Amino acid sequence: MRKLIAGFLFALTAMSAPASAEIDGHGPDSWRVVGVSRNDALNARMGPGTRYPVIERFRSNEGGLKQVTCVPYIPPAHFQRMSEAQRRALPPRWCLMQDRALIRAGWVNANYLRPDFGQPAKPQMPAKRVSVEPGGDLIARSEGLVRALYELRSLEDQGIRTELYTRTGAGRFFQKAIVQRFISGAAGADPIYGAQDFDGACEEPRRHPTQPMYRGMITVIVDCVNFGRAQRTEYALRIDPDQPDGTPRIFRISHKDWDFP
Repeated sequence: MRKLIAGFLFALTAMSAPASAEIDGHGPDSWRVVGVSRNDALNARMGPGTRYPVIERFRSNEGGLKQVTCVPYIPPAHFQRMSEAQRRALPPRWCLMQDRALIRAGWVNANYLRPDFGQPAKPQMPAKRVSVEPGGDLIARSEGLVRALYELRSLEDQGIRTELYTRTGAGRFFQKAIVQRFISGAAGADPIYGAQDFDGACEEPRRHPTQPMYRGMITVIVDCVNFGRAQRTEYALRIDPDQPDGTPRIFRISHKDWDFP
């Protein structure tokens, strides 16, 4: 039931705060969650502030997080030189973070972030996933993959460059056979939105209600309203034997009148 506004699923830069966001061009390569108890998690929100809904969570002591930008903007080198007292005197600072695999993303309170220099994380008991359907874990991972695809596409819409349209970035989402076709723009219309332009809202990606997995193929659905018209997009995913990580990848995107590729 969660409908997210302005451009798509996670309109992360539709902010009412007066501070402007800028890309941090330098600074630590990765960040770690601190100050969160072992059995808790750090909320990641749709926008920079507690008035925005929680869309993801980062685990206690989770490392390897990637920083996209922060508001208010402070050059990273200057921020690292500031004392704790000076940092506490700043207005609340929020950073747009992505996990190591670029699957989860959201705005978090910067007070809970520290540079991650590769120190090992404390042992964490993995959360037990309860599934009532065969292949449930793969289905959940497929939903997360499609969600992350729209997160990056939304950032691109806001002029924030990501790796989505590179071979490496697209390879995290698509099977190798179609990566080049996706980044080339040869499809004409946008394969994600199903149109050349998008102005509307979409619902959370979800598994197919009656046949989420059949003979190794997983189907994830995204319902949108684009320029006032309802539209549905279906993503077909399966394990790519050319990829070593065992994560499902997209091999087909189906719109009402056409498919990609």
